[in-house]
Amino acid sequence: MNNQIEKEIFELLGDEHQMTSAETPLRPDAFEKSDNEKMATIEKHFHIIMEEMGLDMTDDSLRGTPHRVAKMFIQEIFSGLNPANKPKISVFENSYHYDKMLVEANISFNSTCEHHFLPIIGKVHIGYVSNGKVIGLSKLNRIVDYFARRPQVQERMIMQIFNELKTVLNTEDVIVVVEAEHLCVSSRGIKDSSSYTSTIQYGGIFTEKESRNDFFNLIKKEK
Repeated sequence: MNNQIEKEIFELLGDEHQMTSAETPLRPDAFEKSDNEKMATIEKHFHIIMEEMGLDMTDDSLRGTPHRVAKMFIQEIFSGLNPANKPKISVFENSYHYDKMLVEANISFNSTCEHHFLPIIGKVHIGYVSNGKVIGLSKLNRIVDYFARRPQVQERMIMQIFNELKTVLNTEDVIVVVEAEHLCVSSRGIKDSSSYTSTIQYGGIFTEKESRNDFFNLIKKEK
């Protein structure tokens, strides 16, 4: 497709982007290069970007920025792209035989919009009913953090968290709510700083309205 035509299509679409899969779109060779090799390439190209904007790259304040950005991209805000960084999750026998809902509310996360590379900031609320196994509470936070630290769309992120919890806990009785502010909405385009986006995904017992209401009542108390 002609590059100009492609750009015009992107402009016409505006923010009407669609998620194509619950999996993050990665090339087959995504991890053939080492982190250091990737950082060196990003540093070089970000230096060019800054120069193209007219910045004086000999200035002491700016000189190290390309390196800092490259390191931040690979080792911090996009570290969730690499499966090697996936948290090791251990589950334990439900020795207390607790058979009611367990809720972890207000899990903070920072992610990045894959369409504009601007921050997505918000909270995740998780509930599940044990099928004989339980997970350490801090591991719920780690799962959220892992899937947040990559270029994302909110719909994909919630599906990734939901599917991971179902697999780890071996149960369908899972519910996840994500509430987030998207800076691609608040700091550009419409510049609406008061709105936020909510998504929900659930299965098993949470398909019953009464169970969902119990969950909502619990997370409401925590806010």
